[in-house]
Amino acid sequence: MGRLLEASALACLMTVLPLGLASAQTPEELAVRDRVAPDGQMLLEADTLVYDNDAQTVTAVGGVQIDYNNNRLVAQRVSYNRATGRLVASGAVQAVDPGGNIIYSDQIDVTDDFRDGFVSALRIETPDKTYFAAESAERRDGVVTTFNRGVYTACEPCEDQPSKPPIWRIKAQKIIWNGQTKVVRFESARFEMFGFPIAYLPAFEVADPTVRRKSGFLFPTFGYKNKLGFSAAVPYYFALSPTYDLTLTPRGYTRQGFMGEAEWRQKFDNGEYNLRVAGINQLKPEAFDENTVDRQEEFRGAVTTRGAFTINPRWTFGWDALLQTDKNFAYTYGLDDYGTYVHRSEIYLTGLNDRNYFDLRAMKFQVQESVLDDNPDSVAERQPYVLPSFDYSLTPDTPIAGGELNIDVNVTAISRDRLAIDDYPDFAGVVPPIYGQNIRGIDGDTARATAQAEWRRTLITPGGLALTPLLQVRGDGIFTDYEENTVQALQSQYVAADIRDEYWRGMATAGLEARWPVLFTSANSTHVIEPTAQILVRPNEQFAERLGIPNEDAQSLVFDATSLFETDKFSGYDRVEGGTRANLGIRYSGTFANGWTTNAIVGQSFHLGGQNSFASPDLVSAGAFSGLESDRSDYVAQVGVGSPLGFTGIVGARFDEDSLDLRRGEVKVGYNTVPLAVTAQYAFIEKQPLYGFPRDRHEITVGARAKVAEAWSVFGSAIYDFQSEVVVRDSIGFAYDDECFTFAMAFNEQREIDTREVSRGVGFQLTFRTIGDFGSVNRGGLN
Repeated sequence: MGRLLEASALACLMTVLPLGLASAQTPEELAVRDRVAPDGQMLLEADTLVYDNDAQTVTAVGGVQIDYNNNRLVAQRVSYNRATGRLVASGAVQAVDPGGNIIYSDQIDVTDDFRDGFVSALRIETPDKTYFAAESAERRDGVVTTFNRGVYTACEPCEDQPSKPPIWRIKAQKIIWNGQTKVVRFESARFEMFGFPIAYLPAFEVADPTVRRKSGFLFPTFGYKNKLGFSAAVPYYFALSPTYDLTLTPRGYTRQGFMGEAEWRQKFDNGEYNLRVAGINQLKPEAFDENTVDRQEEFRGAVTTRGAFTINPRWTFGWDALLQTDKNFAYTYGLDDYGTYVHRSEIYLTGLNDRNYFDLRAMKFQVQESVLDDNPDSVAERQPYVLPSFDYSLTPDTPIAGGELNIDVNVTAISRDRLAIDDYPDFAGVVPPIYGQNIRGIDGDTARATAQAEWRRTLITPGGLALTPLLQVRGDGIFTDYEENTVQALQSQYVAADIRDEYWRGMATAGLEARWPVLFTSANSTHVIEPTAQILVRPNEQFAERLGIPNEDAQSLVFDATSLFETDKFSGYDRVEGGTRANLGIRYSGTFANGWTTNAIVGQSFHLGGQNSFASPDLVSAGAFSGLESDRSDYVAQVGVGSPLGFTGIVGARFDEDSLDLRRGEVKVGYNTVPLAVTAQYAFIEKQPLYGFPRDRHEITVGARAKVAEAWSVFGSAIYDFQSEVVVRDSIGFAYDDECFTFAMAFNEQREIDTREVSRGVGFQLTFRTIGDFGSVNRGGLN
């Protein structure tokens, strides 16, 4: 506003005077002209221009509009008094500065250098739709501006009822803006919602809009958990430097007492890192369940750190670490970014260049559970250190023999200090004696180095048949250093155990895939049917039945339509598929004129020769009940649909090869429109005793959000386990969302399947645009 009134209105008036009066200009006028940019474009429009030499005033009257250097002033009258050095604009004054801020006022009275002045009936509208108003404003010494009876909000006025109060606003008797200290002080202020006062503050200060970082209190946060009680926290932020800061967060729990948190953050030109410390001396450990780590500990705390740095455009280095006094502190108290059930602490170096990839990292998987450490059922104690995991992928840009060559290298070293064994009873003779126990993880050290090269090329025949030959070679070196308890377990449980210090393994694959897409069209639709056949010829997997090689990264084996044509259906490098196999299937896709789309795939896999790797047991029985353990696999199928109306659906299933009984099934449906969004997922997995699941698993997950009014919505989600007949997790809540304000509240419950114990919590979130937010709430995955 200062630039506009001084350099625009005054300069324009002085510079458009008639040439015949130029010789009468005073030194003050010349000084004003000197402040005008020589290349500035100026325009003055007015009904009348009056130059009163006796009164030493220059006045523009009637429809005055002044444009100068992207500033604009509109008023009924603009007058400049050379004697007093004051400029007065009156009558529906409207000013627009280069930043897009619009200032409305009845009258503006300022000195020509804008050090002092007075504005009446002021209203400001900024480009980001924030609004400020005051009965009057005064400026002193060019630094401090005082707004009398000021109002601030970030809510747009109602078009139909402009006089209607906004959703929220701050009213203050005085608002003092210090341009030197960059502080805005509110005195005798009250916070209003929908026109009703809800909070009164004698005085408070905030940084002015030009300041991005300033020390001070942040918005408080609140929460509730039945084992912790109600909680409240008031963070204080220290803006120590443009590149680093500190946040202290004192947090109180009604049941467990005071917890302190401190977070240090620092930024550099090529990255940033943070360091957080949190700790509490629990007042009532007995509030937690018996025989849990939460109940056993009084003082609990954690140190966390995370960082990421860009070495150059291709290379990135970083880390993420969680260190805590016990294995469940961060989960119990919900530390930001570390309150998940499983956290992966790691340090990494990655590189990416075109189609080439490099990844080196060390990892520790931390399962946050309440089970005591000496309990054999503790999952956390079985987790290994991965020191290191290395992946490298190279795909040359230049074709090799007309095809694409891909080279992959993987090196993994694992160390575990506790033997992980799962016991499974004999289910009516289903489980052979050799499988009385499964070794999920060894006690000791293991390492594996794998190198693999694959070449493939697609050829299209004149008839449209697509032929893709492929060649693949792979070599593995496996090294073990088992502790004695692992050796004894292997020898006692597995008759065929072959325990060595090192294993050398190789595999070669020759394959051919044939696809014949056939196109059918009609007036309203297009259909493509694509029969596909694949044959892979390989020798037997080495050491497949020796049961001395650990399986750490290939324990998860899911055979479905998406993996039907995978060259190797094992999920990791510790197992390698051997033997000759054929995969047959039909793909279909359809597009309709009304916007609907469909796709489907159905097929089966056949073991043709050699040893079936999926029928060969390993330490975790990875192939058991997978649907691939017999010469003729189960049938797999998947169908998906989509519509322009917001509906999507996908159904996948695996059926027994003889009886067609359902072995595995999944249904996902969704409907997403502006007023309503619904998702539902049902999963069924038949029992897999050898694989660690002695019972059928049925689970359904649902989530929904419905808009019930202009800005109001309700939402909810639930997970139901059919086998245990327990609602594992449920949540319900409501939310208000508009352009300047958000409020959401949710009530959630979580139940233990075995004990049926219920944990309850309440979450809420308030967001005031341009001011900040506090609290957090999960809207059932439908945010």
